[in-house]
Amino acid sequence: MNRRPTPLVTDRPFDVVALRVFGNLFSSLADEMGIVLMRSAFSPNIKVRRDYSCAVFDPQGRLLAQAAHIPVHLGAMPLAMEAVRQRLTLGPEDVVILNDPFAGGTHLPDISLVSPAYHKGVLLGYLMSRAHHSDVGGMTPASMPLSRELFQEGLILPPVKLVEQGVLNREVMTLISRNVRTPVERQGDLAAQLAAQASGRARFTEIASRYGIDAIETQSEELIRYAELMTRGMIRKLKPGQWMAEDHLDDNGFDGEPVAIRAQVEVPGDDRLRIDFSGSAPQQPGPINAVEAVTRAALLYVIRVLIDEDVPVNAGMLHPLHLHLPEGSVVCARPPAAVSAGNVETSQRIVDVLFRCFAQAMPGRVPAASQGTMNNVTFGGWDASRNAPFAYYETLGGGMGARPWNGGMSGVHDHMSNTRNTPVEELESQYPVRVCRYELRRGSGGKGAHRGGNGIRRDIEFLSPATASLITERRSIPPYGLSAGGTGAAGRNLVIRGGTEIPLPGKAVIDLQSADVLSIRTPGGGGFGKFRTASESA
Repeated sequence: MNRRPTPLVTDRPFDVVALRVFGNLFSSLADEMGIVLMRSAFSPNIKVRRDYSCAVFDPQGRLLAQAAHIPVHLGAMPLAMEAVRQRLTLGPEDVVILNDPFAGGTHLPDISLVSPAYHKGVLLGYLMSRAHHSDVGGMTPASMPLSRELFQEGLILPPVKLVEQGVLNREVMTLISRNVRTPVERQGDLAAQLAAQASGRARFTEIASRYGIDAIETQSEELIRYAELMTRGMIRKLKPGQWMAEDHLDDNGFDGEPVAIRAQVEVPGDDRLRIDFSGSAPQQPGPINAVEAVTRAALLYVIRVLIDEDVPVNAGMLHPLHLHLPEGSVVCARPPAAVSAGNVETSQRIVDVLFRCFAQAMPGRVPAASQGTMNNVTFGGWDASRNAPFAYYETLGGGMGARPWNGGMSGVHDHMSNTRNTPVEELESQYPVRVCRYELRRGSGGKGAHRGGNGIRRDIEFLSPATASLITERRSIPPYGLSAGGTGAAGRNLVIRGGTEIPLPGKAVIDLQSADVLSIRTPGGGGFGKFRTASESA
């Protein structure tokens, strides 16, 4: 899949005050949508872990602004917007729902709502919220199975109208509810997303009433132009050349063989970049395949963090980039490939590979590899004490890679994940489990002049039988160090049953009994720079 750069925009001066005002207005609009969603949601994954994202688009469907939410959601949203605009015509009170990874989605649990905002009959733009729902059906509770095709992962929703002319389509809501294990929670979380959409629409029309439609159109163009120029400025600082890197996923969940991801970043010496993923492995029989939207999201994230200045994240950042993705590969899968882990695990490895390329083009600027996984833990079953089903999803933090100027942070979500920790109190009060142990894995960060951050250990005792799914990475191939820094410690998964530790693979589905303890030990980050002993330092 080729995405070609657009021509260089003109270099006319900016109205800096207007740029700042409208940039903050649009990003605050997305922030407010997120606050409404978080406060209204039912599931701990959304209301506590904040596994959601909100963004604003212009009338052409170009990304205009986003809140500081989840990078893998936000960077993938433009293709979802493209799919919606190609397939449907939206009226002022319509709301579209979708989760299809081959129509701009990421994986099936991430459900998006899209709605237009009109003022005096004029389309101002579009609003989108994307939230990870804790169950959307499929083979295992919480919908992160060890799957071989998309159909095993849950209910697939192409872009369809959930609300039309202000009226909720109850047949669509009934269809969704009938295909999930926790229908009341799903209905509550979707209602929260609808509230977020309404909030965004109201705020957008308020901005139009105050500043005028012409001002919104003018400043939207200026924000996109500004982001493009800032991106081109970063590119001009890179060393010209062709910079290649390769890393591997541990396995595809079935055959145990490493899966290669390879990228080449070409810096011609002007203000353009060519990023080519040729040589990456073909799409796999397991769930680790990434769709184009996910790979684009990883690239957008990497470009953003390489820019020193505070720059609005919008469509302009992608204009100088020519992205080549080989179709039918693990970074650009074709349907009906299984993709549940592509969003959460393969996206992380794509970031690792891209950073390794840019470390050559920007020496002394790029950190060592962080933990490189989201450590997906899902479980569900029947809670006899509440006489109700339950399904739970979380990702776990780990070690950040050491930076050229400082060590990495410990026990944090990094790169494509930006969620929060699930507090022990919340987990134990909502589900039939007990957290026995929750601590940093001391010494798991890679050695170096600056040490990588430490991973964590989380031990969960089950008080009733449950089925658990683990989708984790960096269990056999540890996070790399840079500039002679050491690798971080690989992660480990175990079940402790009757005092005996039973090792688990990185990707597994397991039936747990009462009193079983699931122990997840996440990777540490890589080190940066050569480690020197006390005698060497002297």
